[in-house]
Order: sequence, then C-alpha cells, then structure tokens
Amino acid sequence: MQVLPPKELSPYIKHYLFLENKGNDTQKLRLFSDGNTGVVFSLKSKLISGFSNYEAQNYLPSSFLYGQLNGFKDIYSGSEMSIVIVVFQPNGINQLLGITSSELRDTIITIDDIFGLEGIELQEKLSEQSTIQERLNLLNHFFKTLEAKKPISNQLIAAASLDFIIKTKGQFSLKQLVDYTGYTERHIERKFTECVGLNPKKFGNIVKIHGFLKLLKNKSEDTNLTTISYDAGFSDQSHLIREFKKHTGMTPKEYLYNAGKLTNNFIETVPAKNP
Repeated sequence: MQVLPPKELSPYIKHYLFLENKGNDTQKLRLFSDGNTGVVFSLKSKLISGFSNYEAQNYLPSSFLYGQLNGFKDIYSGSEMSIVIVVFQPNGINQLLGITSSELRDTIITIDDIFGLEGIELQEKLSEQSTIQERLNLLNHFFKTLEAKKPISNQLIAAASLDFIIKTKGQFSLKQLVDYTGYTERHIERKFTECVGLNPKKFGNIVKIHGFLKLLKNKSEDTNLTTISYDAGFSDQSHLIREFKKHTGMTPKEYLYNAGKLTNNFIETVPAKNP
C-alpha cells in the first residue's frame, strides 16, 4: 500500500510504502533504483542480503537507510514480512539532514547512524502498532519534528535541474540543462550529485527507464516494444534492452510478466527455498 505524506512533508518525502506478506517460503526480492533514497523498517524479521549453501548470512539491520543505487540488489525476506519504507524525494535526505547524498551511494546505513536514538525508538514504536494509520501518525510526527530543525541548504541548482530532467522525461542534453539553469556543466554536476547522489545523466537514465515502464504498463496489444523504446527516448530496441537489463537484472518481457511486483522497483523474483 502506498500513502502520500502530508503537504508540508512532500518536498522531502515522496511516499510511504506498507508491504505485508504471510507466505510460507523465504522470498527473493529485487530492488532497483527509482532515483530516490529511502529508509526501510522491517518489523517482523530481519531481511537477508544473501545465502550460502542455503544457509542465511549477512542479515541486514532491522531498520536502515539505503542510498542511490547504481544497479539492482537482491535481498531475501522470511516467511512473514512486514515492511515500512519511507521513500524520499531525490534530494529529500540532503534537505532534511544536510548529508552529502553522493556519500550514501550504494550503501546501507543503520538507522541509529542516521537518526540516533530517536531512530531506534521509532523502529520500536512502529513494531508495537498494528494499523497503518497508527504507523503513519508516528512517521509523520517524526519527520515533522525533523523538518522543523533541518539545516539551511541551497537547493536552487539541484531543484531546477530535477524539474528540467523530470519534465523532459530524462530526454535531454547537458547543453540544454546548462541553457535552462544558467550555470556551467561542471557546477551543475557537482551540486546535483551532492544533493541527489547521482550525476544528471545517470539520474536521467533512471527517469527514462521508469518512463518506459509506465508506457509498457499502459501499452495496447498492437503496440510493439520498438515503438515504446523510441517513445521513451532510447535509440532502438537493443539499446533499451541493454540499459534495462543493466538497471534491473532482467529483460523488459521478464519484468512485464512478473507477477510479484510489490512496487514498480521492488519485486519478488524466483522463489527461494527456506535456509
């Protein structure tokens, strides 16, 4: 279930996700980038980052922040899954905490390293609640308190660049971005990477991939993959498939016919055996 934050938190938080599953087997889940960072609270059991000879290893923290992803990551959940994910805006965590987002890229950081004891207390309180509304109230209160004492930061260049990249659906040149913002390419890239965690072109590629996913989801039966590839800004179908597989670890057709989509970028893949 996806829930929007209150208006005052929308510049920082894109949405909240509440995911529940009471299956009998361990699930293999694939996460790939949607251009945002997030905080994960696993309320039933810890997620697992990998298996060796069917023995669980490398348990992830009960709650953690993940930075921008360059590719995809596979994780595993126990038979009973209850996960809350706070999905930030692309520059949301930088605005709230003043953290240089590029330092978080491809990293997992425990909740207390980011939010201190208040983060651990939030994890415990979320686990104690049984309804989505009760958990929403806790999350909104926590982030409103954080927003009230956030550091002053200059988001002008990053915000203008984000607006342009999203409006163009990732189909832009750096020269166009320079013309739009009025800043040099080097300055734009430095500020954008600091605030978002990726450079403008990499972020634009993610926007294009998700634009393609939207077109794929809504395509009619007589619309072929080549047409959608062009509409999404890829030079040809082979270019799309190459970029899509690098980004998600699967082909567009494999994604389309996957029945285990928890969200657009968080899906259940091949079922895993219990360790």
